[in-house]
Order: sequence, then C-alpha cells, then structure tokens
Amino acid sequence: MTAEDREKAADAGPERTPDGHHVIIDGRRWRATDPSIPDGFRQELVEELMAARRAVKAREDDARRRVQDAKTALGERGAPWWDDRSGERFDERIAAAVRSLTRKRSASSICPSDVARTVGGESWRSLMPDVRRVTAELADRGEVVVTQKGEPVRIREARGPVRIVRGPELCRSGPMDPDPDQRTSKYPPNG
Repeated sequence: MTAEDREKAADAGPERTPDGHHVIIDGRRWRATDPSIPDGFRQELVEELMAARRAVKAREDDARRRVQDAKTALGERGAPWWDDRSGERFDERIAAAVRSLTRKRSASSICPSDVARTVGGESWRSLMPDVRRVTAELADRGEVVVTQKGEPVRIREARGPVRIVRGPELCRSGPMDPDPDQRTSKYPPNG
C-alpha cells in the first residue's frame, strides 16, 4: 500500500462491513453511526458524547446515562437504525435524541423537527407525531419543558411551532459521591 493509498483509507474512516451497518476497529465490530443523520446534528451528538465521556472520567452523576443517550441517538445502541423506524425501542431513540440535543444546547432550545431529522433520515416528516408524543412523555416526567413564544405549554394541546428546553429533571450533573453506599446513580463509577 502506498502512502497515498493509506491517506485515502484514513480519510474514508474505519473499515466497514459490506452492509455498512458496522465498523471494524482493531478486529472488533462496532455498530456504525446512522449515516442518515445530517452532519450538523451528528456533530452536536458527537460533541455531547465526548462531553459525557469526560463526565464519566470526572465521576459526575448521570454521566453514563448521557453516554447511553448520545450513543442511542447516534444509532450506535438501541434499535438498529437500518430496521423499521417504529415501536418502543425506536421511541427510546427519539427520547435519547431529545435529551442529548437539549443537553448540548443547554443555553438555547431545540425544535421537534431537529429530533425528527436526527432519527428519521429522509422520512423525518412522517415521524413528527411520534416526536411530539415522546416529547410529551418527557415533559410529563420533567425532563424537558415545551415552550411556545417563550412560554411553557402542553405539547399535546399546542398548535403551531414549539420549542423544547431542558427540564429540571434533566439537570447537569455534579461530582459523584465517593462513598459507593451513598451514591444515588444506578451505574458504578468508571474504573
């Protein structure tokens, strides 16, 4: 292999399985990121994933949940992105995308269509009712707040454009308690 061939291979990213569903890194297969995610949203999710991984290292509460959400939103965990985009497992991908994007844009809001585009590929418009339904469930749990013209609204009753912001139950985490008996997270510390 020439230097030019190695450079082209590096630019193409890791080796993929013939169906494109997995990447091969150091001989191991890993699920590939959903290629239908628009570049801008993919970049936001990758940035949230990297921030969440740093939070795991810093032993912050909820850091592992953030990693899980980002990887699920990217299509690397949960319902396979190449399967039917429906059902309870796909709803979890929608919820993960909502949580990850609202965490990433903590100083602003997201639009339900941002989530639909992230998880829906070219058929994103058909997913808008599902995104609104899942967002309503997250709002019921306090994980997000839905607004219209800057005021909180119930998404089930709202007509027209709405925005989604992080809710009080989806707060940024602080350091984990070093005493494992006092830890409230269901995940063990990394390491």
